[in-house]
Amino acid sequence: MIATMPDRRSGGVLGRVLAAFLVTCAILFTSLPARAHVFEATGAVVYFDEAARSYSVELLVNVEAILAGVDPEVKDTNDSPRAAEYNRLRELPPEDLKKAYEAIATEFVGGMNFLIDGRPDHPELVSTEFREVGDLSKVRKTVFNFRGNLPDGSMTFAFGWKPEFGKILLRTAAPRARTEHIETIASGAMSETIVIADVKTRSALNMVKDFIVIGFTHILPKGLDHILFVVGIFLLSTRVRPILTQVTSFTVAHTLTLGLGAAGIVNLPSSIVEPLIAASIVYVAVENILRPTLSPWRPMVVFAFGLLHGLGFAGILREFGIPKDDFLLGLLSFNVGVELGQLTVIAICFALVGIWFGGRNWYRQRIVIPGSLVIAAVGAFWFVQRVTM
Repeated sequence: MIATMPDRRSGGVLGRVLAAFLVTCAILFTSLPARAHVFEATGAVVYFDEAARSYSVELLVNVEAILAGVDPEVKDTNDSPRAAEYNRLRELPPEDLKKAYEAIATEFVGGMNFLIDGRPDHPELVSTEFREVGDLSKVRKTVFNFRGNLPDGSMTFAFGWKPEFGKILLRTAAPRARTEHIETIASGAMSETIVIADVKTRSALNMVKDFIVIGFTHILPKGLDHILFVVGIFLLSTRVRPILTQVTSFTVAHTLTLGLGAAGIVNLPSSIVEPLIAASIVYVAVENILRPTLSPWRPMVVFAFGLLHGLGFAGILREFGIPKDDFLLGLLSFNVGVELGQLTVIAICFALVGIWFGGRNWYRQRIVIPGSLVIAAVGAFWFVQRVTM
């Protein structure tokens, strides 16, 4: 009885702490302004086909905001004097939105600047897709597809448009692209000069190597939030079995949602996923402080948080626009890189702390608790920052 009483007390304290934390999360989320009313930047994907001497550009445009004349710099379209018109347009069925667009079609296309080797080019608008209304809490994007020719010897490409059309998130794409140009173009600005020959194709083996590196670097050094989560898992116990139990649970979970998210089957907005990832860091750190051993529910909780982390990785993988035929290979390669990154973090923890101090009587008091306090503080800061930004 004496040996079990502290665990029960700590479990009760942990329950109260977590309940208070979840209530705080709920209050912060419900007090946030609606995020669906921003003037969303246009997504632009540029494809080069050197064999066919052609290029194509796909634009995903918030046409309703442009038609309504909403200032692209507003934080919330409800703050715009054109908010009523914007909201009216968002409710139009595709055929009516198309009619409204046709009134500005010439001006819209004429406001675009396509440059080949610094000279203006005029690609053909080959298709326009006006989508169904759908969920009004989300911005509807209209899809424009342009196709142009690449003169012999063409070396560079650039794109931009009128400032009232807003920002552009531009990226290049090619089959198994070895290099990718990604940038945010400010309203009214031109993209950087893109060297056409740099957007190269690659072999399947090279793609595997590159995606392993991409997955690894999104843990080390880029994934500080994921690093802190893994360090939190390590700190609770330096024994191999508890670590492997948690890491395996985390791996299975994030592999599942990484695949579903990258395939577009599950898609939660980053405004939800990112704060919850920060909350997962806080939870693991707080449990480290309140419980001296691995709880029966810890692997299940880590699994649940792994699902969230997988959705965070999925957003990264989606940016690469992997062709369907290469999707599984790219997904597995990226995931291998992520796993190698996580194992490297654990190996570093063992090298710096576990081997030297893991067996000491004071390990928990001097390392686990102070380290977990720091991790919890950072996670809490990120949580507040992410729900209020």
